Amino acid sequence: MKETQALPYLPLAKALWPGRTLGRDLSLVLAGSLFVALLAQVSVPLPFTPVPITGQTLGILLVGAALGSRLGFLALLAYLLEGAMGLPVFAGGTGGLAKILGPTGGFLLAFPLAAGLVGLLVERLGLDRSFPGTLLAMLLGNALLYLVGLPWLWAWLMGAGKAVGLSGLLAMGLFPFIPGDLVKAILAAALLPSAWRYLGRR
Repeated sequence: MKETQALPYLPLAKALWPGRTLGRDLSLVLAGSLFVALLAQVSVPLPFTPVPITGQTLGILLVGAALGSRLGFLALLAYLLEGAMGLPVFAGGTGGLAKILGPTGGFLLAFPLAAGLVGLLVERLGLDRSFPGTLLAMLLGNALLYLVGLPWLWAWLMGAGKAVGLSGLLAMGLFPFIPGDLVKAILAAALLPSAWRYLGRR
């Protein structure tokens, strides 16, 4: 059965695989979760913060854009469940519920929300068809990660007796990651429109 297009734009994965079945949706959700898990293995710890630099955010935003809001959200929810069960899918090959309850837990819990947001922007506005649009979607997805992740990090530090002010929080959870986030957003903004152009030629 061909997918009914209830929203103005189909995400890339559904355009490539238009026959909607339970098997297709489950396959895309599993593939999306494994893609993020693979990129999470690219992890660089920093000595002054419990938040590492990882490839996760690139995976999250690409999965959201490629799968759409519903499947993107479910893929990252599956990713969190895999990690909560102890599978080594989190940054640096870690897993376990303690990781979700730790200092980076807010960022982890925001993953499905960010993927869903980027997917929704793609489905409603077709932002993944152009470089500026994709870049905007990626930056908005990143912003949502920080909106959830930073307050969680601050609360965790408070609970651990390591309270910091706003400047200290931003130095630990935001400023060191901006250059990498920009590079990942630009990479995604180059990849997705190129994939659409290739699909159009085919």
